[in-house]
Amino acid sequence: MNLSIGIVGLPNVGKSTLFNALTKNSVPAENYPFCTIDPSVGVVSVPDERVEKLTTLSHSAKTIPAVVQFVDIAGLVKGAADGEGLGNKFLSHIRETNAIAEVVRIFEDDNVIHVDGGINPLRDIETINTELALADLDTVSKRLINIERDVKKGDKIAIFEKGILEKVKIALLEGKLASEIPLSVEETAVVRSIHLITSKQFLYVLNKKAGGKNLDESPEDERFVALMKFLKDGNRSFVIVDAKIEDELKSFEGEEKNNLREELGAKDDGIKDLIRAGYEMLGLITYFTTGEDETRAWTVPKNSTAPEAGTAIHNDFKDKFIRAEVVYCDDLLSSGSYTEARAKGLVRIEGKEYIVKDGDVIEFRI
Repeated sequence: MNLSIGIVGLPNVGKSTLFNALTKNSVPAENYPFCTIDPSVGVVSVPDERVEKLTTLSHSAKTIPAVVQFVDIAGLVKGAADGEGLGNKFLSHIRETNAIAEVVRIFEDDNVIHVDGGINPLRDIETINTELALADLDTVSKRLINIERDVKKGDKIAIFEKGILEKVKIALLEGKLASEIPLSVEETAVVRSIHLITSKQFLYVLNKKAGGKNLDESPEDERFVALMKFLKDGNRSFVIVDAKIEDELKSFEGEEKNNLREELGAKDDGIKDLIRAGYEMLGLITYFTTGEDETRAWTVPKNSTAPEAGTAIHNDFKDKFIRAEVVYCDDLLSSGSYTEARAKGLVRIEGKEYIVKDGDVIEFRI
C-alpha cells in the first residue's frame, strides 16, 4: 500500500537526522535552516519478530517484511501559511501525505541553533500547528466562496456542506486541529473531500540527544511539564526518540550495535516504537503468507475482508476469491508446523465476509 507519513517540524529539530536513522540512507542533514528543500522518500521495514519466526518455521528462502513510507519535508517557520520560508512547498508536500510525524526538539545544545533562540517544545508545537491550521482556514474559506452560488440556489448538498465548513472554520480560528472536531461519518466525508492538513492523524516525535541536556531527564522542568500536559490532556500520541544515536549507528547491526549504543549513553533510540506507532496511526494491520519460497508480511487496512486483503497480493484475488485457510500466527508457531496446526483444528476455512485480523497466516483459494 502506498501510504506515507510526513516528517515535519521547525528547522534544526532533527527531521533529516531522524529520516536518515529510519531509512539508513543519507540525505542532507546540515546544521542550517531549509537544508531539505525537496522531500526525500524512504520505505522503512516495520519491526515484527513474527515474520522472522515464520521464516524459520517454514525454512523460507526469502523474507519480506511489512513496510511504511516516510517523507522528509522541508522545515516550517512562522508565517509559512503566508509563504514565509519554504511555506508553499512545505504545505503542498505535507498535503500529499496520509499522516504526520511532528518532530519536536527536547534537547539543549548550544552548537545546534534554534530558529526561535531557545528550546520550548510546546511553543514549537503551537507554531507548527497554527501554521497548518491557517493553511486549512484558507482552504475552507475558498471552498465556502465556491459553493455560495449553489447555496443561494437552495442546493441541499451545498447547504449541508456550508454548515460543516462553518463549524470547521470556527474551530480552526480557535486554534483547534480539524482532527479534534467532533464530526459524524457524513461530516467527516465532507471534510476529507477538501484534503485539510489538520484532519490527518498526528504523532508527536520528541527528539532527545544522548549526552545532551534533555528535558525528559528533568521532568520537573516547566517546559516538559507543559509539554506532557498538552499531550496527555488531549490524548495525543507521542514517542521519544534519539535520532542522532540511531543515525550514527545505522551501519552496525545486532549485539555490536547494542553495545555501542550503551557506550554512547543511550538505552533505547525509540526508532522501532516510532515505526510501529506510525504503522498503527495509518490504520494498518499485517497478515502473513509463508512457505519454502518466501515468508511475507502483507499490509492492509484494518477491517479488510478476506477478498479485499487478497488484493495486496494480486487484484484478481478479490473477484476470483473462493475461500481462505486461516491460522493465527501464534497458534501456527506454537504448533511447530502447518500440518500439526491443522491436526489440532487450528486452521479455519473462512469465506468472503471474514474480517482479517492482525497476525493471521492466510492461504487463499481462487
